[in-house]
Amino acid sequence: MSVPYKVAVLIPCYNEEIAVGKVVSKFQQVLPEAQIYVYDNNSTDNTVIEAQKAGAIVRSESRQGKGNVVRRMFADIDADIYVMSDGDETYEIDATPKLIETLQNENLDMVIGSRKEVDLDAYRVGHRWGNWLLTHIVQYFFNYPLDDMLSGFRVFSRRFVKSFPAQSGAFEIETELTVYALSSKLPIKEVETKYFARPQGSVSKLSTYKDGLRILLMIVNLVKDERALMVFSWLSFVFMLAGLGFGFPVLTEYLKTGLVPRMPTTIFVVGLGMCSIFSLLIGFLLDSVSKNRKEVRRLTYLQYRGKNGN
Repeated sequence: MSVPYKVAVLIPCYNEEIAVGKVVSKFQQVLPEAQIYVYDNNSTDNTVIEAQKAGAIVRSESRQGKGNVVRRMFADIDADIYVMSDGDETYEIDATPKLIETLQNENLDMVIGSRKEVDLDAYRVGHRWGNWLLTHIVQYFFNYPLDDMLSGFRVFSRRFVKSFPAQSGAFEIETELTVYALSSKLPIKEVETKYFARPQGSVSKLSTYKDGLRILLMIVNLVKDERALMVFSWLSFVFMLAGLGFGFPVLTEYLKTGLVPRMPTTIFVVGLGMCSIFSLLIGFLLDSVSKNRKEVRRLTYLQYRGKNGN
């Protein structure tokens, strides 16, 4: 595929000696004019040697974790269009030109290669259900239809990459990329691509429970930051309902007898009422902070030229 823009392929790698050479070679075939970067993340096997043999530009990131590698790649590499893929030979690299064309033709900032498994062993059961659950949580809070939030096969515009405030350290990075786009109202799209099983001898680095919990905590943190008024309004409502539930019997007793026999319950009800008020106030305060942060992000985004060079 020949394009009039500078394309960079970014491949974060940790112990992928079995597949990384084939991944690099395949990208060279479908994107002959692109520069292909492999960022090694403290591999203990021959990942670096295999990537160099295949013709990739090999660099390293000493901080362990995919999020740290992606942050380094985004900071280091200068291009107009960025393609990000894992080095495990599971993504449909042949679909890359289609993703790039979608980005260009529809003037988007991110295209996600939504994975459609073609091998029964492509997904572990825990990964499949975890992906479904986490994707739908983000879909609910940010009101945007998603099929595969955790896909690592993506194409980005220059504006997106250079304005993305990466904070993640590990496999939460895909969640952060998606939520950043949704909260900033950037134009994105999912395109269905094939998803293959890892080659024999290659092992996934993703832990179903450990990394799943990290991703869930990242979602909670991002929702708190980006949807503060919603979160704390619901929290205020819960405190109010609890206060009414505990307070109704006390109020009924007082109206009948003029006495307050359950003083600890009364104090507890007053505390719940104060929590309800404070939660709502905190929600308004954090919502104001969030709006200011989004304005700064938007200004940063607009400082960079678009993928068409303007």
